[in-house]
Amino acid sequence: MGFKCGIVGLPNVGKSTLFNALTRTAAAQAANYPFCTIEPNTGDVAVPDPRLFKLAELARSKSVVPTRLTFVDIAGLVRGASKGEGLGNQFLGTIREVEAIAHVLRCFEDGDVTHVEGRIDPLADAETVETELMLADLESLERRIDPLRKRATARDKEALALLPMMEKALAALNDGKMVRTIRDALSEDDRKVLRGLNLLTAKPVLYVCNVGEEDAATGNADTARIAEKAAAEGAGMVVISASIEAEIAQLSDDEQADYLEAIGLEEPGLNRMIRAGYDLLDLVTFFTAGPKEAHAWTVRRGARAPQAAGAVHTDFERGFIRAQTIKYDDYVGLGGETAARDAGKARDEGKDYVVQDGDVILFKFAT
Repeated sequence: MGFKCGIVGLPNVGKSTLFNALTRTAAAQAANYPFCTIEPNTGDVAVPDPRLFKLAELARSKSVVPTRLTFVDIAGLVRGASKGEGLGNQFLGTIREVEAIAHVLRCFEDGDVTHVEGRIDPLADAETVETELMLADLESLERRIDPLRKRATARDKEALALLPMMEKALAALNDGKMVRTIRDALSEDDRKVLRGLNLLTAKPVLYVCNVGEEDAATGNADTARIAEKAAAEGAGMVVISASIEAEIAQLSDDEQADYLEAIGLEEPGLNRMIRAGYDLLDLVTFFTAGPKEAHAWTVRRGARAPQAAGAVHTDFERGFIRAQTIKYDDYVGLGGETAARDAGKARDEGKDYVVQDGDVILFKFAT
């Protein structure tokens, strides 16, 4: 399944450096001038999950297949992008295609790296990007809403279903709010309609604070301000030093561990960024494990057993009969599938079962 997280921000905040480190490639050119990234670069990354390797050990799996996310490095945005300034139209078009936003903010001082607006202020940078997204959504909604109102007056069913949510979104934007900030107050039906509107400001956001090497373990005053902003909005937030991550990405696993210990970090910041992106998309992981392979799979939170079966293979969903399900803790604590089944911890679940994070599943299906 394809789940995309777009890396966005002003030019020269470290987006491409982070993308390169994430994918361990030089696919995204990193340079000290605006619009260095012109075409969006895409890379799949494995989601770090030590549970998978424990399952593989117990199942004596020959191979291990982690679940994956797709990150998209999108061209830097500047003030006026909603009106086509810089690479604004391309930026906005690409961001509509992703499901969540990793918003990189510059939280470091470096006279050798220019800032597109000549100052270091991550809150102001965030406001610049968010304003352009809001203006683009306002234009989109205002263009669509009058014809929709006319159709609703004529009792058009589709218009009657869409109009209330569009008006709520328009009201939020006119009040200076990102549409995602009103999501918790919406009904499930409204949320379904909102997803269909594909608004830029409705996408969940992870603030990625790019700091200097000296602040990688502790953060700084700027990251504290962004943490307050994220908490107020219900957004995610991680602190990362892009320069450190670029160095780590070139090292072997053993060298990484030594380097991280030396600078006071427990794991690469990118691991936290990937997991935060995974959580941001409201995903859960379930596992299949056997002698051939241990495999992690991704589904939306709330997915039912047949949908999970379809993530493994479409035939599994079409012919779904039941799912033998073992909780991860039971599987590991009892020493594997056979022991868990003998202890009565293997449950046969039907079509209405909602898959839980960490479930180890064996699907039964008709061919």
